[in-house]
Amino acid sequence: MSARLESLDIHPLRNDLYNELHSRPFQVLPTPARVTQMAVLTTPEQRQEQFRHLQELHRLMGHPVPENEVGCFEHTFGALRVRREMHMEFASYTFINLAAGEETPFSETGITPLPEEWLEQLTGTVIAAFHLEVRPAADGTEGDLDYVRKHFEGMRLVGSSPQEGAARVWGTFRLHSDGFGRFMVMNHHMSDSQLGRLTQRLMEIETYRLMSLLALPVAREITPSLNDMDEKLAVITRSLAENEDVDEEKLLAQLTNIAARIEAFRAHSTFRFSATRAYHRLVLTRLEELREDELSGHLTLTEFMTRRLTPAVKTCEAVSERLEDLSRRVDRASDMMRTRVELAIQSQNQQLLSSMDRRSKIQLMMQHTVEGFSVVAITYYLIGLLKFGLDSVYEAGVVFNKTLVLGIAIPVVMTLVFLGVRVVHHHFIKMAKRQ
Repeated sequence: MSARLESLDIHPLRNDLYNELHSRPFQVLPTPARVTQMAVLTTPEQRQEQFRHLQELHRLMGHPVPENEVGCFEHTFGALRVRREMHMEFASYTFINLAAGEETPFSETGITPLPEEWLEQLTGTVIAAFHLEVRPAADGTEGDLDYVRKHFEGMRLVGSSPQEGAARVWGTFRLHSDGFGRFMVMNHHMSDSQLGRLTQRLMEIETYRLMSLLALPVAREITPSLNDMDEKLAVITRSLAENEDVDEEKLLAQLTNIAARIEAFRAHSTFRFSATRAYHRLVLTRLEELREDELSGHLTLTEFMTRRLTPAVKTCEAVSERLEDLSRRVDRASDMMRTRVELAIQSQNQQLLSSMDRRSKIQLMMQHTVEGFSVVAITYYLIGLLKFGLDSVYEAGVVFNKTLVLGIAIPVVMTLVFLGVRVVHHHFIKMAKRQ
C-alpha cells in the first residue's frame, strides 16, 4: 500500500496540513497549579529576538538550546513548564508552575520560577498578562465564594460553573495591584486533560478579548473626522441636488480631498477592524464551548462579554461600515460632478462647433468674393501679357486692329479664367469629401 502511494503525485504540503491540527495540543494540567499567560505584540524582527531570548532561558536553566523555531514550542524545566505560541500579530507565553502547594493564592505565580530579570528582557509590546490559579474546590459553592472573594482585592467578581458544574471559574477582567489580571479555577471533579482544556479556553478568551478591543481607540479617533467629512459631503450633495451655480473645480477639489482622507483612514484601520471581527468570533466560540451555568447571582463570563465586549465590537463595525458608506457616497458625488462637468463641456463644444460653422460660412462667402476678385486680377494680368504679345506681332509687320483683338480677348480670357478657378475649386471639394 505504501509503495502504491509513493508512486502517486503527493502534494508538498500534505504532511504540514496533517500536522496543523496537532500543532497546538491542549495542556494537561494537574491540581493545584499556577499559570501565567502573556500575549506580546511582535514584529518580524522582534520574533527573531524573542527566539534568541528563549534560547537564553534554556542556557540559564541548564537545558539543551533549541536550534529551530516552531509555531508552538513547549518545554518543561523541572517544575516549570514554558509554552510559546506564534500567532499572526502576537506571541503568547504560558508559564505553568507545577510546584504549587498550599500557599496563599497569587502569592506565587507561573513566572515565579523564572530566572531573575529574564522576563524583563522580553522584547515586544505586552497586550495581555494575567495569572490563573488552579485550586481544588472547597465544600459547597458558598465555601468556594468565601475563599475566592478575598483574593481579588475587593473587585467585583464575574463567575460561572462551566462543564455542567465540574469546576468553578472566577475573575474580574481588571488589572490588579501587580499589573496582572487574575482568574481562579476551583476544580470539583475535572481530570487533568479536562482542566487543561478549560484553562486554555479561559486564556484564549482573555487574550482574544483584549486583541478585539484594539480597534476601539482607532474608531474613537477617526469618528470626529468622519462627522466633519459627512457634513461637507452633505453640503456638496445638496448644492448639486438644488442645481446651484457652483464652482465645479472647487467642489471637485473638495471631493478629492475627502476621498483621499477616507482612503487614508481605510488603509490605517481596515486590517484592525477585520481583525476585531475575527477575534470577537473566536471569543464567542470559546464562550459557547464553556457551557456555563450561573453562580450565586453573579454575571457569567458570557453575560459579561455580551454586555461589555459586544457593544465595543459593534461600535468598531459601525465605524468600518460608515467608512465604506462614505467612500461610496463620495464616488457617487464625484460621478455626478463628472457628469455635470461633461455636460458643460459638451455644451461648450456645441457652442464652439456652431461658432466654427458660422465662421466657415463667412469664410466661404469671403472665398467666393475673393474668387471673383481673383478672376478679374488674373484676367487683367493675362490681357496685359496678351497686349505685349500683340504689340510684338504688330511691330513684326502683321497689320491688324489691336484694340479690337484686345476687346474680343477680354471676355474670352475672363471666361476661361473663371472656368479654370471653378475646376480647381471643385477638385479641392472632392479631395475633402474623400478624406
